[in-house]
Amino acid sequence: MSVFKGRNRHNTDMLSGSLWDKILMFALPLAASSMLQQLFNSADVAVVGKFTGKQALAAVGSNGPVINLLVNFFVGISVGTNVVIARYIGSGNEKRANSAAHTAVLVSVICGFVIMALGLLVSPLILNLIGTPDDFIDLAVLYLRIYFCGMPFMMLYNFCSAIFRSKGDTKKPLIYLFVSGIVNVILNLIFVIVFKMGVAGVAIATVISNMISSVLMLRSLTKEEGAIKITLKNLKIDKRNLSEIIRVGMPAGIQGMVFSISNVCVLSGLNLLGTDVVSASSAAQNYENLIYFMSNSFAQATVTFVSQNYGAGNLKRCKRAVLIGMGLSVAASAAMFAVFIVFRTPLLGIYTDDKEIIRIASQRLAVVGGTHFMCGIMDNISCCMRGLGYSLEPALISMAGACGLRVLWIYTVFKKVQTFAMLVAVYPISWFATALVLGIVCIYKFKVAEKKSARLADAVE
Repeated sequence: MSVFKGRNRHNTDMLSGSLWDKILMFALPLAASSMLQQLFNSADVAVVGKFTGKQALAAVGSNGPVINLLVNFFVGISVGTNVVIARYIGSGNEKRANSAAHTAVLVSVICGFVIMALGLLVSPLILNLIGTPDDFIDLAVLYLRIYFCGMPFMMLYNFCSAIFRSKGDTKKPLIYLFVSGIVNVILNLIFVIVFKMGVAGVAIATVISNMISSVLMLRSLTKEEGAIKITLKNLKIDKRNLSEIIRVGMPAGIQGMVFSISNVCVLSGLNLLGTDVVSASSAAQNYENLIYFMSNSFAQATVTFVSQNYGAGNLKRCKRAVLIGMGLSVAASAAMFAVFIVFRTPLLGIYTDDKEIIRIASQRLAVVGGTHFMCGIMDNISCCMRGLGYSLEPALISMAGACGLRVLWIYTVFKKVQTFAMLVAVYPISWFATALVLGIVCIYKFKVAEKKSARLADAVE
């Protein structure tokens, strides 16, 4: 049993007791946090769509894949933070957990400034390369550059959130995100409706809200007790911890970055089909993202539960955790899709009054949203393998399957049949193929880990 200090009502005991209820209670605040973040981001899209026009709607909505292209690499490294600290907690090594937490906080700030610099430099280049239509490219560049100015704060929030998750606390990040999100919505309305600032207004509102959430998170960590308490004067990078965080997080980050490249390729296909299709996809993606965040919250629960129990040497509990997490993920995805598809017309009407855009968005939601449970299966298996210490394998498989297959599809199948239906079909096809291969490899890795554990037990005897 871990000697981790500072357990309170916010923390989850992952090493003993029933699993399904703990995974559910761990995942729901995570899902709520991600959904709130998405809803607040959707407020950007909705406000400019309603009060500025469809060019502004396309400019803000189409920037998602471009933003993720530069952000996901460093967010993947934050996954390494979660795994490493959770494993130390599971094994009872409080000193190493504290050192890793300090390393993660400092690394997050450095990463944030790197992304900011890259974003400011390459925003126009990337948007031109993917063929962003001339009628909204200037607005897209403006939004993107302002958005990237808030990257140091966004990265700090993500890494601090990973630290909280590693010890079982998913509620505090939710509370702080809610506060900053309310500020974001209020500022959106003020900057766009009152001051007529358009896309610049929603971008500035996002930067300010990110600043608030990150400051609240860091302040809370400085008031923690035990392994994850942060003392600002002690912030430094421990080479051993950094190496381990990068070993686990780097493949996840590269995977996320390549995913974004594949999505940028999909965006280039959307751009070929016109502004209405780009706008429709932007509207539908807001609801697809909500399904994704729900399913992915169980994957994040899986990686944390598996990491702690692997650190404690309990492989049977690791296996049960991933199966339960996967089942809950599929059930939650199916339930959310059912709600969205039934009420698709009024929900999509939040973003636009254009009937043709709503029709196209409904088509995408039916195909992509209806098969999103496969993405949840894929993510749960990947996170399980990372919790076991295998980060490179799921990254390579995911890049070849979900990413490589999408790029191949865009430049072969879609090139011959340039229809919206043919373009969005790549999502379920790539998810299914990747999940199948990941499942086979994960079963093999569990068997390897069980044999290794048996050998260690025999050596002790």
